[in-house]
Order: sequence, then structure tokens, then C-alpha cells
Amino acid sequence: MKGTMNTHLGNIVIDAEVIAQYAGSVAVECFGIVGMASVNVKDGLVKLLRRETITHGIQVTVNHNKLYLDFHVVVAYGVSILAVSDNLIDNVKYKLEQFTGLEVEEINIFVEGVRVID
Repeated sequence: MKGTMNTHLGNIVIDAEVIAQYAGSVAVECFGIVGMASVNVKDGLVKLLRRETITHGIQVTVNHNKLYLDFHVVVAYGVSILAVSDNLIDNVKYKLEQFTGLEVEEINIFVEGVRVID
């Protein structure tokens, strides 16, 4: 789905892929996030995604011009998952609402793995 806003000059339509790309960029900047994860349901394998494919770890749903996001992330070893999640939610919510003008209704975080950072 796409986010739509009506202005006095016309309509603005934002594709969910654009929202996912921006949200992924914001997420990987957050402390404690190693990267986004792709889960192979068939094999149960978790794969750390490269920056080019970051949107595969994010699902964006737009419903009545409200955003619902699911993040599949890999966190750094030794950090508080609760603190990292709170930071991720706060940053993504604030920056996405400023970027798109749409309200973020829900953010779900699925921690798919832990990795030691060199």
C-alpha cells in the first residue's frame, strides 16, 4: 500500500518501499543495532542483510494513512535489548513522522540474532 496525503496543491503518494528504505537507514544508525535480518522460514536461517537489501528486513503496512512497521534485526552482543528497542522505536517514529507527515501507529521489533561487534 501507499501513503497518500491531500494538499491544496494536489496529492502526495509515498510508496511503502521508500518508507522501508528510510526506516532501515534510521534503524541501522541506532546504537546496538548490527543490521537488519532476513529469515528463511523454510530452513529457519537468519541472514544479516547488506545495506543494499536492507528493506527485506522491514515490512511496512499503510492503513488509513497510518504506518505499521515490523523490523527484523540483529543486535550487538552485550547490550540491553529493551534499551536498544526503545531507542529504535523512538528514533524511527520521530524521523518517519517528520519525513513522511504520516503517523506511526505501531512498531514491532523481532530480534532474530545477536552478533559480536569487532
